[in-house]
Amino acid sequence: MPERRPRADAARNEKAVLDAADELFARCASPAEVTMAAVATAAGVGKGTLFRRFGDRSGLLVALMAARLEPLSRQVEEGDPPLGPRTPPRERAAALLDAVLGFKLANRHLSLALEEFGSGSPYRAPHYEQWHRTLSDILERIPGWSAAESAFAADALLATVRADLVEHLVTERGLTPEQVRERVAGFVARVLDG
Repeated sequence: MPERRPRADAARNEKAVLDAADELFARCASPAEVTMAAVATAAGVGKGTLFRRFGDRSGLLVALMAARLEPLSRQVEEGDPPLGPRTPPRERAAALLDAVLGFKLANRHLSLALEEFGSGSPYRAPHYEQWHRTLSDILERIPGWSAAESAFAADALLATVRADLVEHLVTERGLTPEQVRERVAGFVARVLDG
C-alpha cells in the first residue's frame, strides 16, 4: 500500500510549526523557555494541532532536529569526500565529527534543548544513535580496530561534540567557534592516530 501524502494544509502547518520552533529556539536565552503554547502561537496554529502532530515537546524537538540534520545526513550517506562513503576512514571520521560540531555550533540552542530537555538523555536522541552507528562503522574500517573498540571510541569521540560541552566551551571558557573546532580536530587526530 503506498504511503499517504499529508494534506496540503497539514504540510503547510508542519512547516509553519517547525519554522516557528526553530526561530524561538534560536532567540531564547534558555531552551526551557520555549513552550508548546509559544510555538503554537508563533506558528498560527492551535495547540491541539501541535500535539496531534508531534505528541509532545520531545516529539517536536526530534522532528525539528531531523529536518535540520537531513542535508548533513544525506551528505554522509551518499555524498562526496570528505563526508561521503568513498573517503578513507580516518579522514571521514574526522570530517564527520567536524560536521556534527559545526552543526551544533550553528544550532546551539536547538541542540541543547534536545540533549537536555527533549529526550531525557542525549544518548537516547535519534540523531545520537545515527551518528554513533555511522561513526562506529567508519572506525571499524580502520585496520586493527575491533567492533567493540570502535563502538566505545564512537561514544568517546561523540562526547567531544555534545551540545552542553560546546555551550560550556563557548560561554564559560570564552572560546570562539573556530577555536572549539581546532581543539576538537586536534584531539580527534590524536585519538585516531593512536
